[in-house]
Amino acid sequence: MATQEPASSEGAQRRRPRVLLAASGSVAAIKFEGLCRSVAEWADVRAVATASALHFIDKASFPGGVPLYTDDDEWSRWGRVGDEVLHIELRRWADALVVAPLSANTLAKIAGGLCDNLLTCVVRAWDYGKPVYVAPAMNTFMWDNPFTARHLAAVRDLGVSLIPPVTKRLACGDYGNGAMAEPSEICRTLLLFFGPQHL
Repeated sequence: MATQEPASSEGAQRRRPRVLLAASGSVAAIKFEGLCRSVAEWADVRAVATASALHFIDKASFPGGVPLYTDDDEWSRWGRVGDEVLHIELRRWADALVVAPLSANTLAKIAGGLCDNLLTCVVRAWDYGKPVYVAPAMNTFMWDNPFTARHLAAVRDLGVSLIPPVTKRLACGDYGNGAMAEPSEICRTLLLFFGPQHL
C-alpha cells in the first residue's frame, strides 16, 4: 500500500480528509456509532474498537462504508513476512486520529507507552506531525485521581490534544465531571482543524 500524502499537502486538497476514529472501553462508546456517522458526512472514516468497547457497540448497525477494525483483524490479516501490518497501514492512511471515548485504562496505557491491542499499537506507531485528539470518559473520582493528571501530562508531551470531558449525570448515577464531550463537539473540533470547506 502506498504511503498517502498528509492533510496539509497539496494532494489533500483533491480528496476528503481521512479520519481514524477509535473507541476504548467506556459506557460512552454507545455514542461511537453516532460520532462515526457525523464525521463520515464530510470525511473518509475508518474505525477501531477495543475488545471492551465492543461491549457497547452494535456492530450490526454500524454505519455502512465505515470499516470497523478490532484486535482480531490485527492478527488475522498477517500470515507471513511481507503481509500488511494493520496498525501501520491505519496510521499511514489517516490524516488525524481521534480516541473517543478514551477510558482511564487506555489513557494509562498510552501514557506508559504500552501497546497491547490494535488501538494502542496505532497510537504507539503514530506520526505526531499529524493530530491526535482524545475525549476522555470516566467516573468523576477516576477523573480526579492524581494518576489522571500525570497521564494527561504525559500524553500532552507527545502532542496529543485534549477534548475535555463535561459535567453531567454519569452512567453510574453520580453527578460530576468525566462524561465524554458530545459527538457534535468532537466533530466541531475536527472541522476547525481541517477547515470550513468540509462543512
